[in-house]
Amino acid sequence: MIISHRHRFIFAAVPKTGTHAVRRALREHIGEEDCEQVGLFVERRFPWPELAAVGHGHFALRQVRPFVGEEAFAGYVKFAFVRNPFDRFVSYCAFMLRQTDLFQKNPREAMYRFALAHPNPDHILFRPQASLLVDDDGQSLLADEIGRVEDMQGSYDAICARIGIASQALERVNASKHGDYRRYYDQRLAEAVARRYAADLALFGYTFDGLR
Repeated sequence: MIISHRHRFIFAAVPKTGTHAVRRALREHIGEEDCEQVGLFVERRFPWPELAAVGHGHFALRQVRPFVGEEAFAGYVKFAFVRNPFDRFVSYCAFMLRQTDLFQKNPREAMYRFALAHPNPDHILFRPQASLLVDDDGQSLLADEIGRVEDMQGSYDAICARIGIASQALERVNASKHGDYRRYYDQRLAEAVARRYAADLALFGYTFDGLR
């Protein structure tokens, strides 16, 4: 997550949505008064000990709201990127098994393992994207702008225009290695992922094949 007082924005870094590419581009615009928390590639921590103690930078917007303050939180542009949950789940599985060849050898078996046999709902990468972007009621979206991985550059350009900074070409950073997500699924697996990420499908308008 990045909080910029200079440009009055909060970037919520949803895991497995190209966040490192966005972070890298945004860092060129942040100043000493701004803050970021991240634990991969670079090590930066928020100035608040309670949040700094967390080992990653994937905070829910409602988590940082009390630290930023109500006035700033209401006035700053809050944005994030989201991704088709079916595509994101494939990326999650490939990433979690990146130190082995298990995903390359039998991707569907690996996906069944994470989706049904041994799910890990508390793992930050496994949580629904909506869980980081909604209020305490679980439904009200706190983000003002939602970019989409499916149109990463176009979304980033539009967000930069709104917050008043120059855009630039995004790099590809920390990408998992896998093919088109559709070929990894059978019906049972697709239904399991749809149940797991029902909130993402409803809130962001995704279907198995794309957008509604």
